[in-house]
Amino acid sequence: MNQLRLGIPKGSLQNATISLFEKSGWKISLNSRSYFPDINDGNIKVHICRAQEMSRYVENGMLDAGLTGRDWVEENESQVTVVGDLIYSKASQNVAKWVLAVRSDSGIERIEDMKGMKISTELVNFTKRYFAERNIDVEVEFSWGATEAKVVSGLADAIVEVTETGSTIRAHGLKIIKELMETNTQMIANRDAYRDPWKRARIDHIFLLLKGALRAEKMVGLKMNVPKDKIENVISLLPSLNSPTIANLYNSPWLSVEAVVKSTVVRDLIPLLLEAGAEGIVEYPLNKVV
Repeated sequence: MNQLRLGIPKGSLQNATISLFEKSGWKISLNSRSYFPDINDGNIKVHICRAQEMSRYVENGMLDAGLTGRDWVEENESQVTVVGDLIYSKASQNVAKWVLAVRSDSGIERIEDMKGMKISTELVNFTKRYFAERNIDVEVEFSWGATEAKVVSGLADAIVEVTETGSTIRAHGLKIIKELMETNTQMIANRDAYRDPWKRARIDHIFLLLKGALRAEKMVGLKMNVPKDKIENVISLLPSLNSPTIANLYNSPWLSVEAVVKSTVVRDLIPLLLEAGAEGIVEYPLNKVV
């Protein structure tokens, strides 16, 4: 039987990833004593591993595909196929980025001022390449955590750290002087596995539905009844994904209208639809928009 070995990231992305798979049609059941969760698909074997290591396991063929951050693909210089981006929706809507930060009172304002200084980071290889490409000689050391404290305590002159808003960095008395890289979740595949027709089709199928589930998080469906003589007024208000679906109601001068719209516009849109003549408006969530 054909089987796809799929990596799910352990840690901060784990619950969001499992929830996304469930919306896409795959239920992953975790066992606290096992790194091999159950999944309701006999053709998939799920493995849990740290996002930092995922691209190495995919590159060497231990996994056929997996989800990890673009930052860790670049850090490991992994030779993998990037199937596509999966930008998980968050309330803040901020993009994660790796930044160079120093003490607020350090006098350092540009990356060129870092010459001869020590940088602490978990993203060692990328940071070394970044400064080497700009001919800036720096010392880069690995940080196991509490990276901001390294500068505060004088163990390093600067840090390269991931942030969304920069608030934690500023709270430690640091300032950001340069954004080095934006990152997001990517689905990656082993190059040999992606050449296999069955595995490629399976990987693309999973990515398609994950992408559809993410897209659906920002959209809702609307259904309503509209008198025929007011349909143009209502249609003009609907910012539909495509043209709204319109059907005749049996033995009635009314029409049934259905549309998919962005969830952010619904609270302002529904009162306008009522004023335009729509009635019986129903809003419903979506699992996938493909």
